[in-house]
Amino acid sequence: MRYLAFAVFASFASGTLAQVGAWGQCGGINWTGGTTCVSGYYCSVNNAYYSQCIPGQASSSATPTATVTSTRTSSTTVSVPTSTAPATGYVTTSGTEFRVNGKKFYFVGSNAYWLTFLTNQADINYALDQFKASGMKVLRIWGFADYTSSQGSATAFQIWSGTTPTINTGATGLQRLDYIVSAAAARGIRLIIPFVNNWGDYGGMKVYVDALANGQGHDAFYTNTAIKTAYKNYVKAVVSRYTTSPAIFAWELANEARCAGALAQSGSCTPAKITAWTSEMSAYIKTLDSNHLVTDGSEGFFNRAGNSDWFYNGGEGVDFEANLKLSSIDFGTFHLYPSHWTKDYTTWANTFITDHGAAAKTIGKPVILEEYGVPRSTGTRGTVISGWHQSVLNSGVAGDMYWQFGTTLPNAGKTHDDTFTIYTDDSDYNTLVVNFVAQMEAKNV
Repeated sequence: MRYLAFAVFASFASGTLAQVGAWGQCGGINWTGGTTCVSGYYCSVNNAYYSQCIPGQASSSATPTATVTSTRTSSTTVSVPTSTAPATGYVTTSGTEFRVNGKKFYFVGSNAYWLTFLTNQADINYALDQFKASGMKVLRIWGFADYTSSQGSATAFQIWSGTTPTINTGATGLQRLDYIVSAAAARGIRLIIPFVNNWGDYGGMKVYVDALANGQGHDAFYTNTAIKTAYKNYVKAVVSRYTTSPAIFAWELANEARCAGALAQSGSCTPAKITAWTSEMSAYIKTLDSNHLVTDGSEGFFNRAGNSDWFYNGGEGVDFEANLKLSSIDFGTFHLYPSHWTKDYTTWANTFITDHGAAAKTIGKPVILEEYGVPRSTGTRGTVISGWHQSVLNSGVAGDMYWQFGTTLPNAGKTHDDTFTIYTDDSDYNTLVVNFVAQMEAKNV
């Protein structure tokens, strides 16, 4: 989804040596704040960089420690306690369905790209509490933030200087993602995290191409050796932090990869080019993390010879079925925005859903409707989306994630409204979200 970024004006409270409040950070590499939690909470290790005060009591037995080498300086070591939190199952697949602990896992979820860019932990906790209260279980957030200059207190995961990217593992960088992953885990929420944006929002592929293949076109991102190396380095830095976290539903290669994006394509881009990149990068992630699923994050365009519809004939270099057949891709994604694509909301849109359900059955892997929306201004949002929901329920699509979840945060205020946002206090929220959750949950019986 392309969108306009919104500004978040709240900031993280600085660490102090006083007791740490509920859900606050209480340890990790380079942490200088408090390490003792308020009454009723204990400090639980999420990973070497982030520990959090969660409800309950730590194990009464001696807590083992492990020496961890910081990625900032190879000579820095710290001793951190290993986690005593109870483990929960990773998401797996069985044919066209997901499984958790051997049980069916059909789900309703949403997108909240803005969560990554909040700077106040109270806002993050509030948003996740609101999300959980709906019964939704899977949330998609951005795992990228690439810039060519310092962003001050704003979230930045990579800062590029010329041809050199520096991965920010500090308090304004990946430690913010650490907090979200930990907070999601504490609430039983699972996350889908893409590593780069096809579009220019928050940097995207354009930053890589400008730095390392300037003038070669957007699709150089998929073939240029230096770009692929930089991408893999970033992926490794993120994935290695959460290989054992139950909060990760899946790693996603990119948000809406196409031949063109913020830059024009070279003119020689084909579906085979992006499928080859998808194969290489998904296989690479599997070498880093054998616990979590991997998907491509595409809009789900088909590549069927002789079809005159741009969304079915390989438009923009996407071949949904070829990508889904890759052994290192565990499930497929597709998006749905008729208002952006000048398609009708009923016949075409519902056919697009059922065609993906049919492809899932043919190939034998799950597929999720990962993004979709109807502008609020149409006045038909409720009717149209309810119709799509019936198509999802009837077609065997394994998961449904609308764009996008909205609420009013205690510090940053109302989250970004791009006309597709469904807010928790909207009059149709219960119908389109809470009631639909119950319908999808019924498929898990």
